[in-house]
Amino acid sequence: MPSWPAAGDARRLTPFDDDRELPMDPFDSIDFRGQPALRLATADGARAVIALLGGQLLSWCPAGGSDWLFVSERASFDGSRAIRGGVPVCWPQFAAQGRLPRHGLLRTRRWTPTEQRGGKDFALATLRVEDDEASRAIWPFAFELELTVLIEGERLSIELEASNTGHGAFAFTGALHTYLRVTEVERIRLEGLARHSYRDGTRDGERRIDSGDHVRVEDHIDRIYTDVDGPLLLRDGSRSLAISAAGFTDVVVWNPWQQAAEELPDIAAGEFRRMLCVEAAVAGRAQELAAGESWVGRQTLVDLSLAARA
Repeated sequence: MPSWPAAGDARRLTPFDDDRELPMDPFDSIDFRGQPALRLATADGARAVIALLGGQLLSWCPAGGSDWLFVSERASFDGSRAIRGGVPVCWPQFAAQGRLPRHGLLRTRRWTPTEQRGGKDFALATLRVEDDEASRAIWPFAFELELTVLIEGERLSIELEASNTGHGAFAFTGALHTYLRVTEVERIRLEGLARHSYRDGTRDGERRIDSGDHVRVEDHIDRIYTDVDGPLLLRDGSRSLAISAAGFTDVVVWNPWQQAAEELPDIAAGEFRRMLCVEAAVAGRAQELAAGESWVGRQTLVDLSLAARA
């Protein structure tokens, strides 16, 4: 197995040694619902698809398992709006916490692939996006973002690196807005957030404490849990998923439920029951970045149910 950074270490991913690499084509490019995308695959059967639109991971199947990511059957792929599902990159603004468009500048921008590598048991791709005239017109800062997706066996890791390439400091919020595919959202258990403080978006941001031993979803839920430093566990029937993060300080849990979902044109009837967003986020307070500095955040998902069946 590759050597991984210790928990809480948000250094750049270096999951393999050079002598473990195998030759492969520079990019395995495909068309995914009319959008250019990259396809990653490993010899043991792990698979992923990343759209260049938004730099958005749309599918992740661990080796021997089914897809853990939800994409709505009504998602738009024409570039007119963000794709509903997968893992949208929200940056430099989370939700409506500022004057920028909701969730920032990047969800409908095309990202540029810069690297794709693979070995006996892993596959990795990196994409990049930078500021341009259009972004500077509404947010006058120079930046570069790199998104790296790594799959191996039962593990997925998504790393976001933000660099301030300008001459002045800026602050940002953001998230990896991960849509998880679940069998029935009312029956899931999300563990690891007990006794954590959260802002409740369904109650005008009221600050509350989670008093239960797990999160259940029985209505519209929109919570920003702040200062979360431990792993989470999602139980979905016979499947279970470990969720951890480094660099990101917060966790967002969201499901629109029926009434709010009906107001979203790109979610089909009843689809809210098949999804739950568990997002690695910087949303409780902004992250400041001085000129020339970089920040790295990472979310890692591990399918535990596959090991349990082995």
